[in-house]
Formats: sequence, structure tokens, C-alpha cells
Amino acid sequence: MTSFQKLLRVATVLGFALVGATVLWPSRALAENAPVTLPIETVANYIHAVIEADRDVYTRHVVERLQTKGVVVASENWEQKNTLPLPAQFLMESGRYIAKKGLGIQYRLISLWPINKRNVAGNELEKAGLGTILTQPNRPHTGFMKIGETRYFQAVYADLAATQACLGCHNAHPDSPKRDFKLNDVMGAIVITIPVGQ
Repeated sequence: MTSFQKLLRVATVLGFALVGATVLWPSRALAENAPVTLPIETVANYIHAVIEADRDVYTRHVVERLQTKGVVVASENWEQKNTLPLPAQFLMESGRYIAKKGLGIQYRLISLWPINKRNVAGNELEKAGLGTILTQPNRPHTGFMKIGETRYFQAVYADLAATQACLGCHNAHPDSPKRDFKLNDVMGAIVITIPVGQ
């Protein structure tokens, strides 16, 4: 092997090493600063997890705890009676609050058996979602829809009877069309709507 061939071999090895370093190393270094894209389903799952956690903490550690101790009660007419909102009303109020932020994200409760008649499915995707979650409550029913020129992603998540407070309210309410809910039954759904462009 001539010295030229040895030099060529060393140059080739160094060339591959240099190319590998410039192709691979910067991508790792830039990964922390690179923009992150997530599937819209993942974004909806994250939002749902926060909604579910907030509502559960409010139900168990605020409403049930304070009512059990006789400190305060939660009632349907909470604004007029100066009481705590019911857990479902807490979720709907927080949904109205986020809607006012102008981000385009919305969430609300719907049901096949709503106590409040405004909480029915608002479109075909929501209607289909209510049917689907009855048999498949562990995964959301998802799809896309358009309102005007804006395209939205919607996810319909099962809303389960998680506590006795949920059951007591729905099973005893005079306007409730269904009064035989049991723990962990699907009572309705949380619908999350996220704008995704045109």
C-alpha cells in the first residue's frame, strides 16, 4: 500500500467521522431547542387529563370534605344561594372561562340523559361519540368538523359516575331522565374542541 493510498484511507475515515459528527451531533444538540409537534389526539388527552384531575380534586377534597364537615354545601343554584357549585357546574364554569381566553379551545359536558337540557349533543360527531363511549368508555371518540371556515378536532371522553355525590345528584334530581346510575356508569361525556386551522 502506497503512502498515497494510506493517506486516502485515513482521509476517508476522517471524512466519515466528520460527516457523522456534523449530521448526528448537532441534531442531538438542537433537539432541546427544536420545536415540538404533537399529534392533536395527544394534545386532547393532555387537556382531558387536567380537566379530569381538577374536577376530581374539587369533588373529593373540596365539595365532599366541606359538606361532610358541615362547613358549606354545593348546590345547583350556587350563585343565588352563595354556595359552592356542583362538580359538573365547576367543570362547565371553567369551560366558559377558557372559552373567554380566545384560544379557540372549548370543553363542556354532554349527555344522553342531561339534567340541564342545554347539555345535549351539539353535532353528529358528539351524538356518535355518546353512543360509542357507552360500549367503549376507556377511549375517546374523535374526529374533525368544520364551523364556518375553521376546522376543529373534537374528542368525546366518557364521564363516569366517580363518587356517591355524582350518583346522589343525578339519581334524585327531579329533572333527571335517568335515576338508576351506579358507580362507574357512563353518565355522559366531556367534549373537547380544539381549532386546527382551515
